[in-house]
Amino acid sequence: MEERMQTIESAKNKKVKIGVIPGHYATNHSHINYYVAMTEIKSSFKMAKEAASELALTYANTHIETIICMEGTEILGAFLAQELSASGINKGEDICVVTPELNAVNQMIFRDNTQKAIWGKQVLLLISSASTGKTINRAVECLKYYSGNLAAVAAIFSAIKDINGIEVHALFSEKDMPDYKNYAPADCPMCKAGKKVDALVNSFGYSKL
Repeated sequence: MEERMQTIESAKNKKVKIGVIPGHYATNHSHINYYVAMTEIKSSFKMAKEAASELALTYANTHIETIICMEGTEILGAFLAQELSASGINKGEDICVVTPELNAVNQMIFRDNTQKAIWGKQVLLLISSASTGKTINRAVECLKYYSGNLAAVAAIFSAIKDINGIEVHALFSEKDMPDYKNYAPADCPMCKAGKKVDALVNSFGYSKL
């Protein structure tokens, strides 16, 4: 797989990059024809800082009090909080950065010690990848339980522009991969054509089959 890796640079900042590998991949709720490698943005000090600076420009006029980090985006979230706190409408204000817990049925929850960062707060949801919007929907449902107000959604890569009227701002989108496709498993044309699944993928990476 790795030998098929292609690098895509952000149109706004050439220092921000992802890798894409064409193939047949299965997530927990869909089949996709590209694996999007974003490990560097989620783990590299320099690239995460550059990516956060780019995202922060989008939210210069959005009041954010808490960033909820999903799918390993904590480093990016911390830099984004720093950028927002230093400029724009959030200038000088503290911003909390928290990660939800997923229980046995994949439901998002916040423990008592972190709930104060959610109750009545203006929340930015930060995720690594949005292909169908199911993760976002799960987060929206969770926020209702804790009376949080979803002010914005940000992603490293998103194949959708909005979910239930909420705009998804992403560093990379389908414009960067015009032939990106995702299918319900039962409707996957690659499966119907007998093409073997190359790997199982999730927010941690991929596992070859």
